[in-house]
Amino acid sequence: MNSDRELVSPDAEGDERLIEAALRPRRLSEFIGQARVREQLSLVLQSALLRGRPPDHVLMSGPPGLGKTTLAMIIAAELGAPLRVTSGPALERAGDLAAILSTLSDGEVLFIDEIHRMARPAEEMLYLAMEDFRVDIVVGKGPGATAIPLDIAPFTLVGATTRAGLLPAPLRDRFGFTAHMDFYERAELEQVLSRSARLLSMTLPGEAGEEIAGRSRGTPRIANRLLRRVRDFADVRAEGLITRDIASAALNLYEVDAEGLDRLDRAVLTALLRRFGGGPVGLSTLAVAVGEEPETVEVVAEPFLVRQGLLARTPRGRVATAAAWAHFGLPVPPGAFGGLDEV
Repeated sequence: MNSDRELVSPDAEGDERLIEAALRPRRLSEFIGQARVREQLSLVLQSALLRGRPPDHVLMSGPPGLGKTTLAMIIAAELGAPLRVTSGPALERAGDLAAILSTLSDGEVLFIDEIHRMARPAEEMLYLAMEDFRVDIVVGKGPGATAIPLDIAPFTLVGATTRAGLLPAPLRDRFGFTAHMDFYERAELEQVLSRSARLLSMTLPGEAGEEIAGRSRGTPRIANRLLRRVRDFADVRAEGLITRDIASAALNLYEVDAEGLDRLDRAVLTALLRRFGGGPVGLSTLAVAVGEEPETVEVVAEPFLVRQGLLARTPRGRVATAAAWAHFGLPVPPGAFGGLDEV
């Protein structure tokens, strides 16, 4: 048996979703990275347990894949409470939210992913539920409509968002604890990969782990996904042996370069450099050029490209930096943006 927990079940081996779920840490002590958030959250949870009351509502923000959903599951596990999971887009009407809130048990944890995408009626109902543990059920329509107050069990809301700036202030202010998730350092990702390899019964040499971590965009979810693709490559073409060279060959095959740029990243930068001369160019125009939705470019590609100093967001639009020109082996034009992040 593994020190973290049991190895991934053979029954899960063919199902990527089951594997991903099995690799999630289940306790705060198992969670790697985000040291400040872990310490702060630990105090919040321990204090609540000492008082015998549900902890304050928790809001977690940050790019995808950094562990927001995992932490929501850990919060419920640490409290010994049930977990109810839903998402902002699923709550289109106030009635959708009321149906969930009215069936919560005492102390239950409600996790709403992408909470910034909730419909306005559901959002307004949530205000009262978070503060007073009550919802008003409207019966009838027009002048004859009646609001019937309904008490709900005390619960803890955990909200996750990749776009904290889109949360209305009245909702954001109702969270007692707000955590911002940062990208991982390479050493932290190596720890994540080492743990995942143990759970997958893999032998992962340190050098191979370094190679995968360096291409994982600072994101544990991506690191675990690349680890599984390296395993596939090694099983088929290298008799299960994993080395740095084999890991590099596998990741090159899957179009993840040495800097961690994938197909979308390169498409964004290529369009910016070759079609628009390095910019500035608007987000919508850039998204059309690469055949993606603006939100996909802004949420999936841009945070990493900005962090790597390859792209800058300026008041006039997106601009390729001098480092981006150099990355593609192109001559850096005079006056190219120097790589400083601008908002």
